[in-house]
Amino acid sequence: MSFIRLLQRKPDGEIVFREPTSGEVPAYAILSHTWGEEEVIYQNLKKSKDKSKTVNKAGWRKIQFCAKRAAVDGLEYFWVDTCCIDKKNAVELGAAINSMFRWYQNAARCYVYLSDVSKPDNGVDDHRAWEEAFRNSRWFTRGWTLQELIAPRLVDFFSSEGGRLGNKLSLESQIYEITGIANKALRGDALSNFSIRERRSWAERRNTTIEEDAAYCLIGIFDVSIVPNYGERKDQAFRRLEDEIHKLYKGVDFEQFAVGLDLVSFPKATQFVAREKELSRMHELLQGHSNRSCVVLHGLGGMGKTQLAITYARRHKEKYTAIFWLNANDEDSLKLSFRDVAQQVLRHHPSTSVLSSVDHDKNLDQVVSVVKGWLDSPHNARWLMIYDNFDNPKTSGNPDNSAVDICQFLPRSDHGSIIITTRSSQVRQGLRIHVQKLPDIREGLEIVSNMSGRKGIENDPNAIALVKELDGLPLALSTAGVYLEHVTTSFSDYLQLYKTSWLKLQMTSPLLDSYEDRTLHTTWQITLDRIQQQNTASAKLLKLWAYFDRQDLWFDLLRHANSVDDEWIQKLTKDELNFNEAITLLCTFGLVDPDRSQQQVGARGYSVHSCVHSWIVFVLNKEWDKSLARLALTCVASEVPDTDETHWWLLQRRLLQHAVRQEQAILEDKVGMGGMKWALHSLGMLFFDQGKLAEAEAMLTRALQGYEGQLGPKHTSTLATVNNLGLLYVNRGKLAEAEEMYTRARQGNEEALGPKHTSTLATVHNLGLLYADQGKPAEAEKMYSRALQGYEGALGPKHSSTLLVVGNLGNFYADQGKPAEAEAMLTRALQGYEEALGPKHSSTLLVVGNLGLLYADQGKLAEAEAMLTRALQDKEEALGPKHTLTLNTVNNLGLLYFNRGKLAEAEAMLTRALQGYEEALGPKHSSTLLVVGNLGLLYADQGKLTEAEAMYTRALQGYEHALGPELLPSYLPALSAMFAFGDLFSRTGRKDLAKVMYSRALAGYTTVQGPSSNWCKQLEDRLQALQVASAESKEGQNDFTEPGQQNRGL
Repeated sequence: MSFIRLLQRKPDGEIVFREPTSGEVPAYAILSHTWGEEEVIYQNLKKSKDKSKTVNKAGWRKIQFCAKRAAVDGLEYFWVDTCCIDKKNAVELGAAINSMFRWYQNAARCYVYLSDVSKPDNGVDDHRAWEEAFRNSRWFTRGWTLQELIAPRLVDFFSSEGGRLGNKLSLESQIYEITGIANKALRGDALSNFSIRERRSWAERRNTTIEEDAAYCLIGIFDVSIVPNYGERKDQAFRRLEDEIHKLYKGVDFEQFAVGLDLVSFPKATQFVAREKELSRMHELLQGHSNRSCVVLHGLGGMGKTQLAITYARRHKEKYTAIFWLNANDEDSLKLSFRDVAQQVLRHHPSTSVLSSVDHDKNLDQVVSVVKGWLDSPHNARWLMIYDNFDNPKTSGNPDNSAVDICQFLPRSDHGSIIITTRSSQVRQGLRIHVQKLPDIREGLEIVSNMSGRKGIENDPNAIALVKELDGLPLALSTAGVYLEHVTTSFSDYLQLYKTSWLKLQMTSPLLDSYEDRTLHTTWQITLDRIQQQNTASAKLLKLWAYFDRQDLWFDLLRHANSVDDEWIQKLTKDELNFNEAITLLCTFGLVDPDRSQQQVGARGYSVHSCVHSWIVFVLNKEWDKSLARLALTCVASEVPDTDETHWWLLQRRLLQHAVRQEQAILEDKVGMGGMKWALHSLGMLFFDQGKLAEAEAMLTRALQGYEGQLGPKHTSTLATVNNLGLLYVNRGKLAEAEEMYTRARQGNEEALGPKHTSTLATVHNLGLLYADQGKPAEAEKMYSRALQGYEGALGPKHSSTLLVVGNLGNFYADQGKPAEAEAMLTRALQGYEEALGPKHSSTLLVVGNLGLLYADQGKLAEAEAMLTRALQDKEEALGPKHTLTLNTVNNLGLLYFNRGKLAEAEAMLTRALQGYEEALGPKHSSTLLVVGNLGLLYADQGKLTEAEAMYTRALQGYEHALGPELLPSYLPALSAMFAFGDLFSRTGRKDLAKVMYSRALAGYTTVQGPSSNWCKQLEDRLQALQVASAESKEGQNDFTEPGQQNRGL
């Protein structure tokens, strides 16, 4: 780069030259503008002693503008092209033209002065006042300003008055629309990452005053150097520019090795959606290296590896002397491809004797040898070879005699570029790029739109649902698109066919010429055949996967299958090394992916793509195997942990998707259920623990029917299921049905096991909880006392079952307004749990939280906050921030903050609880709706009555939907929502609606808790107050307590 001559603004405002030196260049600003009349040139500033004429020129205003802007930005020096180059000196002008891109690139700031854009100085920054003029500015049409836009890192735009319009980043979208220059180029991405054609297109609509400058202004864009020769004409200048570009990429002797791109030898390209990240990485690895560069594109069949290679070749073809495509499917195909290469070379260079002297039909081995020799020539270093479909590599573990040793087909010399596409991750001839599913759903929509011809589908919910199901697999997306091109089938109907008639749909879909294996249902069969040759257990594992969910399969889940007769399944589940060997082979061929996220419990799992899973289900298991379905059910049900195990909740979360898969098979009668009642019960309890109550009821009801039919209604296994159905009914608000179940279980256990057996006592305890919910305190206390005495006698005072009753008895006393008795019980439970299980066990932390609630009830708000904060921190550590037990405490802490007047903290906690429940349990679960109601109370207190009403409406409608009109009046959280809704209506003057809500709530509380309960008394007072039309009675309503819902329990 030649030395740069800068202007310096001295402290007194005088502007002088800083002559170029060989020393370090100081930081400087640089001006970009369009030339006009009366520009100040070098001679005006250098030789004129009387500068009055100079400063009166129109161009002096731009120089002053640049100087002042630079000073504002702390820059003493600046550069302006009109006067900082001696254009009468041809040598200096030539050097400047070749250096100018770098001068702009190295500037601290670039100021674009737009003489034809005016911005009114009215103190209002209104884009509309100047944006049209900005878009039509002459600056965007000039050749030299292209590099002035791209090269500098910081570019600021100014109006003719000197008002700032924005910068290159803030105006990026407008600049892209005006110029068509890619955003990445505007942001400073290396220009070598863009094809020669694309860079050339940026200047197509730009003009220069001197015709040769149309070529010279692109010197920096292409990073070449040429000596300007004004008068040579535009076409000659472009020829010289093209020659320098080709020499840069292809070498000095490129012409004797240049071979035009032969698209006939390439596979047909489909509607490709650019994988810009992968293309940029390929370019980085393949370009600009003095030695051999090789990229291996590996991944699942149908991911678009071939299409990616085609796109790279076509985008960057100007940078290579020759690009050759070879079919690496087997050795014969490779040899024939080498013959095609020889013939392509001879068509362009008939005198290449080394190739013409060989018989291309009879001696293919020699053809391979001479083509490699031609590629090895020291001056022939800028070629690109693409070895496609190298899916059967010769490795030590591959017994296939037809496997390919690709090293025999690679040139020997340390130059040139190579791309290999393969399904095998064992190919290690180069730097590997894992081609995975398209990450952006918009790319999938684009493929479907292009292939089907259906436009404007970006916001079509049915199209989006289909694309989500196809999960970024280009082959599946293209297949769907080409099918939909020829039929009137809707997106939703296609999705339904895909789920129910997958194989027939694929077999009747039009063929895709752009995929060698052609169809979605056959593309992975060749891979499977190769897997079968190497390890039968791998193929068996793949087939077995149909009976599990597609995501997160791990060894410990399968180990429960080791008792079956199938020798390959026995081998798989015998030990983890065998499983690892089988799964690794599947990963090697891209059919299975290891889960990259770190599991919080257990080993990391493995997943298959949704389309691969459909192929496994509909092709590999075309005949559904009930024995394998039973095996999968056994594995999932056997892995369900007890709730007293460490990290039980996290393991249940992992199992949930597999349990859903088992439930679907059970309901469709696809599983042999003989002797599997235990599995139904296990799934039912998993669903129950995870808040899927409808699914839990379906499984437990089936389990109960099975036990009753096989073992009789009084067998202990039957009674255990009866008891658990009681628990479920309580959670679903079916209190009468729950009481019936508990009573049956208690009576049955008393008869079968005796009144003091622990199973009997468990049901007695559950009855105590139920009676408490029903507002029957005497009956509840009787049951609690019996359960406590029984457990103390059978298991001792410090057993966890005993402590469970102690804790719940403490909660009962708290609800009954007996704080001293409650605190004694909860303190005893806490000390017992801390001693037996440790201070951070989930049972311990539940008691900590309940003590916090008790302190809150007593008005000991500081102590309550300390306990709840401890419970939250320890639960987050032990269970994770999204566990439902953690969220219980988040909700309770939110209510405490509410009561302490910390409304911002309360809203943050309740919002977190709501989001957590929605994610974990769904938007309509009872725990979610409980928090919704609490948020309503908070909003009402904050005066956000519209938001409060929305929350109450959502809560009440959710309860009505979940419970139905029969159960709603007996469900306490629903009654709480009615109570709060009544208060809101009363507060907003809607007395009739308030009366309706109060009356509904009162009827419910009367039924559940009796007419003398605290809530009934408050509601009766509310209703009476509505009859009094005085301000005092309205004001008195605020003395009552709205029933905020805490999550108490053990």
